Amino acid sequence: MKQAFGIPVPQTLEDVCDPSRLALLVYDMQVGIVSQLKGSGAVSARVAQVLVSARNAGVRTFFTRHMSLPLELMGAFQYRMAMAWQRLDDPAKVQPWFLRDSPGFAIVPELTPRPSEAIFDKLAMSAFEGTPLEMALRDCGITAVAIVGIATEIGIEPTARHAADLGIIPVIIADACGAGHEEAAQRSLESLKFAGDAIITDTDAFCGVLKRPK
Repeated sequence: MKQAFGIPVPQTLEDVCDPSRLALLVYDMQVGIVSQLKGSGAVSARVAQVLVSARNAGVRTFFTRHMSLPLELMGAFQYRMAMAWQRLDDPAKVQPWFLRDSPGFAIVPELTPRPSEAIFDKLAMSAFEGTPLEMALRDCGITAVAIVGIATEIGIEPTARHAADLGIIPVIIADACGAGHEEAAQRSLESLKFAGDAIITDTDAFCGVLKRPK
């Protein structure tokens, strides 16, 4: 790894895949979201593969869930977002899809978090906004976060950009990130590549690096 003034400067996947300094973020793999995604089975399988490798390597793991508020507590932004997702032109028709403890709110069974893993609920797209994620990562000395889940163009891109702004290197495991709109997701990945903050990789490469002896 290259250095500047005694500070390590990670550049490669191998540089950041130190289990003591890396975390895994499983983004919004909820029943009500996964069920909307075409080809969700393949994405879920790759997320599960990454999760197994991370657990075996001792990587700290965090999950997020997108949460709806009751209609009485939703504000203008919450209504605008719900109307866009539900393709409605009248806020009176909005249904809160992801109320806490509703069936669609749960993490899909095949990815059930362990007691040693955290779940953070959020209202925003960035996993860092309104959650303890940044504090938890910094308190553990985490310098890079690998991201899998749904959806690349909706929540994973803003989460990666937010991580970079916090000085945490985002690692996007692209084929383990689902998309509702493939062209929009590709634009997100290209934009992240252009900015240069994120490391873009795939499931086999990521899991292969974690399996290598240190």
